[in-house]
Amino acid sequence: MKAMKELTGVAAALRMINIDTDMIIPKQYLKTIVRSGLGKGLFHALRYDDNGNDRDDFVLNQEAYKNSKILIGGDNFGCGSSREHAAWALDDFGIKCVIAPSFSDIFYNNAFKNGMLLIRLPEDQVEDLMRQAEYGSNAQFSIDLEAQTVTTPDGNTHSFDIDPHRKHCLLNGLDEIALTLDKGEAIDGFEARQQQAHAWLTPAT
Repeated sequence: MKAMKELTGVAAALRMINIDTDMIIPKQYLKTIVRSGLGKGLFHALRYDDNGNDRDDFVLNQEAYKNSKILIGGDNFGCGSSREHAAWALDDFGIKCVIAPSFSDIFYNNAFKNGMLLIRLPEDQVEDLMRQAEYGSNAQFSIDLEAQTVTTPDGNTHSFDIDPHRKHCLLNGLDEIALTLDKGEAIDGFEARQQQAHAWLTPAT
């Protein structure tokens, strides 16, 4: 997992509440267990018409926002089913941070496990961010994870809270496997002590 300390880029505003995981990545994309390639299906029903052509009125199809790294959404982002593919699709598209007033718990956990930063801010601050995001590709947002701040194009700074453990994992690029490997010496020591104390136990073969 890639470490994340700072993130600067264009933000796309999606003025919708209750964006569920089926809207983020519909069921026809759930057959794969490979994380790459899902970006093309992100927000499928919103991005494409019935013939598979881009909808010009959808924000991520507009030239200024095609390379957005930050997505600003409405309340209750990521509700619905627990599909991890929703986080995979956002990440594969290039979205590394989602800012919203609130998130569903399961989506929130899945996103962090996949190296994404989710930021909760009050509704009035989210509205201000959305307004500034609509300035287009010249509107650059800067996120400093270490300082826990979002700086908007007009120079204002918003502070956000984050669980210290999640912050540590993102700053150091640690997923659950890496966290386990980081405890390798402690695990080896425990196994050695167990074998010495219980020599009559033999490992399964």
